[in-house]
Amino acid sequence: MSAKQHAPATLRNREPIAEVLASELPDSGTVLEIAAGTGEHAVFFAAAFPVLHWQPTDPSAEALASIAAYRAEYAGSNLAAPLQLDAAAPDGWPVSEAAAILCINMVHISPWEATLGLFRGAARLLGSGAPLILYGPYIEQGVETAPSNWEFDASLKSRNPLWGLREAEALDALASQHHIARSARYALPANNIMLVYRPV
Repeated sequence: MSAKQHAPATLRNREPIAEVLASELPDSGTVLEIAAGTGEHAVFFAAAFPVLHWQPTDPSAEALASIAAYRAEYAGSNLAAPLQLDAAAPDGWPVSEAAAILCINMVHISPWEATLGLFRGAARLLGSGAPLILYGPYIEQGVETAPSNWEFDASLKSRNPLWGLREAEALDALASQHHIARSARYALPANNIMLVYRPV
């Protein structure tokens, strides 16, 4: 039985995400993907940006096995073997540098401590101007939250009270504690957005 997992949303959102990445990712270096999940995004983005080195990570052994299974069928040479990484872990990450960090659909499906660790790690790894790129549904001041997102928020909290949609402004405040500032916001399909942060 294949270790591959499948997340239907990846097929719907990968191209809109890639369009944003094309304008935000650097011209060279390593893209560190946090919470890479099934690995479907990693394979797609590695193929879309062949000059970049793609490093997928995830805390889950099942996800790491899925990523490795997809990678085994990838024809390119710029997709690294997945690494186990828990953003919330206080004892550091198994990587020492990155030209960019990408995190898709983790912030709301994890305890807040994972987001704290994400920004802490970004501050440690990213050089001046290097992007931390987040994708997912967020609550924004002055922007009406779609009913489907409120329903999703309730569903997440019913599964785990530590999960739930986060306020974009809370992320901005957290970023500022690490001398990181938001540089861009993109509205994407299905009431998702991409937020880009860069060290200042």
